[in-house]
Amino acid sequence: MRLTTWTRSPAADPLRYPVRARTLRRCALWLALSAAAAGAAGCSGAGAHPLPPAARLAAVTRLPAAATTVLAGSPELIAVQAARHLLASAPVLVIANARDKAGLARAAAAAVAAHAPLLLIGQASAGAGQAPQVSAAVRTEIGSLKPRVVLAVGLPGRRLSADLRGIPVVTAAAMLPPTRAAGPVSGVAILVREGRAGAGTLAAVTTARAAGAQVIPVRGDDPRADPAAIAALSAARPRRVLAIGAGFGPAARLASRVAVAVTGVQLPGGGQVLFPMRRLVALYGYPGTPSLGALGEQGLTASIRRVSKLAALYRPLSAVPVVPAFEILATVAQGSPGYDGTYSYQTPISVLRPWVRRANAAGLYVVLDLQPGRASLLTQAMHYRSLLRLPDVGLALDPEWKLQPGQRPLRQIGSVDISEVNSVVSWLAALTEHYHLPQKLLVLHQFRLSMIIGEQHLDTRQDALAIVIHMDGQGTPFDKEETWRAVTGAAPAGVFFGWKNFFVKDHPMLTPQQTMEHTPLPVMISYE
Repeated sequence: MRLTTWTRSPAADPLRYPVRARTLRRCALWLALSAAAAGAAGCSGAGAHPLPPAARLAAVTRLPAAATTVLAGSPELIAVQAARHLLASAPVLVIANARDKAGLARAAAAAVAAHAPLLLIGQASAGAGQAPQVSAAVRTEIGSLKPRVVLAVGLPGRRLSADLRGIPVVTAAAMLPPTRAAGPVSGVAILVREGRAGAGTLAAVTTARAAGAQVIPVRGDDPRADPAAIAALSAARPRRVLAIGAGFGPAARLASRVAVAVTGVQLPGGGQVLFPMRRLVALYGYPGTPSLGALGEQGLTASIRRVSKLAALYRPLSAVPVVPAFEILATVAQGSPGYDGTYSYQTPISVLRPWVRRANAAGLYVVLDLQPGRASLLTQAMHYRSLLRLPDVGLALDPEWKLQPGQRPLRQIGSVDISEVNSVVSWLAALTEHYHLPQKLLVLHQFRLSMIIGEQHLDTRQDALAIVIHMDGQGTPFDKEETWRAVTGAAPAGVFFGWKNFFVKDHPMLTPQQTMEHTPLPVMISYE
């Protein structure tokens, strides 16, 4: 005698249909796993009523505790951290071997379909022939998520069931209960380095999708250097950020970088990091005064045209965008002490502002140059705070014109102690960070090593600044090359280099092609 199991048809008439034994077993498992009153009609077998979406099981999301977190470590640990930060509970959980690429792909697809987090286990330390083991961290996280069932992909289900202390384990996605998407965790962005799809990243991204978080790919480890990531962060304006990979850290530095990225403000040429993403070609001088440089040989509009043509000569020679720039003398060393006894004329901000604003509007970067005389470099820099608050305005220090007590301009080559330079470094970095500005340029002019005393102690750790040591030597190509080798050879690590061409005082002046033959390649080329 054959026993036949019956279930009711969804139709109005009372016809009955036999149900296959596999479907019955699936229904029984779902009933055992779910507290919802699904009944036999909750199964998706022949003639069964599927559960309405509102009645299906769903994970419970939560906001990460910290505003910025970097997930690092082994793939298993990264997967655990992602689940811990984004999910309070999950009715279904998927687990796979971190070293099984094919299994990982299947597991990720199953987790996405089931709106479930993905955790990983690694190979046992006892030997290649031994089955993978669940680590204490993974076991703890599974306990925290309180899943009703675990889907093991490419893993021994029975052994895992025993290892997970009685939590049901299935090895086929068809055996999972019906689920729905969780209420998305709002205001959370996941930063993932573009092109790095390791097991930990795959698991974290899969879990992020289960939590409804936004995943933002980043080229490299600095979101400020990727225009697309800047646009995405600016649009999302996340309250919490998780970054996958140690390269994004430490968390405090990443928080500062994200704060800049969400402003959406980008530098000429794109991005918020100056170098090596672009090359500046600058016209140097003082507005309206030809004797102080090429910038003063024509008016504002003509100066913009002139430097734009100079920059265009370098574009075929450069692998990165070439941006025209003004290097404007803001303070000028002078022969008389002046009302303040500093031997330095401080140009009113009202005189400089039209040049700065017009240049910025035309896509130029602007550098304010300080010839301090006997004045403090920091005091002079702080005077131009309102202009330096603009995103496309940097600062240059010219030690040639830094005088000690009793010295006067043009009677000797000046010098500055590195402690005074570092005071400007700290102040300018703090200003940049306070206003969440793109990375700001700080130029140090040099053609003699004696001009910067203690140069090796230059503070190059400020993430908000890009520091350029600018070789200002003049004369024959041979003389300038000797100065270039001395300046670049003595410089501390972490700086970039600039080169200056003189229209009159070079004999002859190098062509753009010759200028670009230097090693290292100059990131800033000025014309005086």
